[in-house]
Amino acid sequence: MNDDIIVAVATSRLEAAISIIRLSGKDVIAFVQQFFTGKIINKESHTITYGYIKDNGEKIDEVLVNIYRGKRTFTGEEMVEINCHGGVYITNKVVDLCLHHGARLAERGEFSKRAFLNGRIDLSQAEAISDIITAKNSYASSLALKGIQGSISHFIKDLKEDLIQIITQIEVNIDYPEYEDVEELTADKLLPMSTSLIEKMNKIIEDSKNIKLLKEGIQTAIIGKPNVGKSSLLNAMLKEEKAIVTNIAGTTRDVVEGSVTVDGILLNMIDTAGIRETDNIVESLGVEKSKEMIKKADLVLLVIDGSKELDQEDQKLLELTEDTNRIIIINKADLGKKVDLEGIEISAKEQDILALTKEIKKKFNLGLMSNQEEYYLTNARQTQLLEKAASSLQTAIDAMKISIPSDLIVEDLYDSWSCLKEILGEQAKEDLLDELFKRFCIGK
Repeated sequence: MNDDIIVAVATSRLEAAISIIRLSGKDVIAFVQQFFTGKIINKESHTITYGYIKDNGEKIDEVLVNIYRGKRTFTGEEMVEINCHGGVYITNKVVDLCLHHGARLAERGEFSKRAFLNGRIDLSQAEAISDIITAKNSYASSLALKGIQGSISHFIKDLKEDLIQIITQIEVNIDYPEYEDVEELTADKLLPMSTSLIEKMNKIIEDSKNIKLLKEGIQTAIIGKPNVGKSSLLNAMLKEEKAIVTNIAGTTRDVVEGSVTVDGILLNMIDTAGIRETDNIVESLGVEKSKEMIKKADLVLLVIDGSKELDQEDQKLLELTEDTNRIIIINKADLGKKVDLEGIEISAKEQDILALTKEIKKKFNLGLMSNQEEYYLTNARQTQLLEKAASSLQTAIDAMKISIPSDLIVEDLYDSWSCLKEILGEQAKEDLLDELFKRFCIGK
């Protein structure tokens, strides 16, 4: 790895009160001292010094400089942060001065990549940094913060330790069968340890299924016959008049989309045309789109007009959505409920949807998210690798049950162990690392 000095603006390149210019590399404190008037060469780590940035004796800006020494910095090498005034001109001038003295512009994610290569973070923590930058809601942000703090890393390391204990016992039996103090391993002894381990793996895989939805948004289709209040519900959630609201049946003739964060949950809303038999070609196209959305949606909100008795169209919709992840919404409940149906009672017109948001949380087990002891995989790479690890371990368990020789079983256990190492980046390929850190912004 290069230890040359890299520089980047860590804050947004907009006019603001302060800009932070970050540098990292060998002897970077001495490097900055060349054009900074404050004395930082002998200052202790994690201190702030006042002074001026100067170019050939000319004062460029009045700044505060933070210095970080030793291996316990973010990147694992010396770092400096220059806090200058936030004008675009001043910021660029300071960066250009750093480049003139021999620094180079950091690549995307290079600070985090150096942190990984220097052992300050593992790959799952690096991915969490990317996740917290792109978080779209409080749940995604909370998950990413846990990842940065190493919650998933500790869990995977514990799995690795448990697995290597099993592998070690098998290897000792294979290599030293003649030793009297080496206890002979049987399936009865191996199975409890292996079964306990795969139960832990399967639990975190299962618990993590909703994480992608939380990060990217729950695809939510609003379904109902015409004029039951679907558009009013969407507007109540979006808090804007995105869908047309009239008392004329069939006025929403296309799929209307919008995203809304409801109590920390990102919902990608799809307001569909009312589903009914129609001879209107334009409207029938919207109806077909609605039926497609039912199949694709992560969540279906079926809206029923609670002020009227159920009719044949309502019954068809109940049957159509029966096997979906459905919440039945009894709208217009404030006008008097005339339907004998269990569901969430709301008044979309009055934007009273608190009961609905509670039910969505319940539907996706979001109460678990507040448990600090829970672990979640936050991306497809981690999930796929843990699924592979669990699959290899399950193959080994199946072999144990039919008394396959342990020297054959151990290969599957090693495959499982290798997948766990890859989650942490302990044997990550260079092209994978390059692809990961390119997702970061410059300065991270």
